[in-house]
Amino acid sequence: MFAKLIIVGNLGSDPEMRYTPAGKPYLRMSLAVNRTWANDKGEKQVDTTWFRVTVWGKQAEACNQYLSKGRMVLVEAEQIKASAYMSRDNQPAATLEIVARNVRFLGGNGNGNGHNGASGAEQPVEEEGEPEL
Repeated sequence: MFAKLIIVGNLGSDPEMRYTPAGKPYLRMSLAVNRTWANDKGEKQVDTTWFRVTVWGKQAEACNQYLSKGRMVLVEAEQIKASAYMSRDNQPAATLEIVARNVRFLGGNGNGNGHNGASGAEQPVEEEGEPEL
């Protein structure tokens, strides 16, 4: 069985770079994906889905160097996990956690400046498998 997820969204905060005890780099980032539509009255409606993304190896280092809050990215993932929890206001909620295989930097940095187009991080990096955290 095989699943592939492709999402395009904006970073909700600056990425967090970390290292495993063995020294392997990984990066975590939150990605907001918005769906916009007009209701029956013509009023704009927005629904946001949040993803927790983990990036490994050389791509993690490139993401750490070039990405910041607000930046638009495209993420391709094969590992997808949903987790349910209770929110701060005691309501049921869920989060989607994915492991990125490919990250492409899109647009500017979210502030109207920065470089456009894809970065060098768009090429998949061959990994021997990601260690469990």
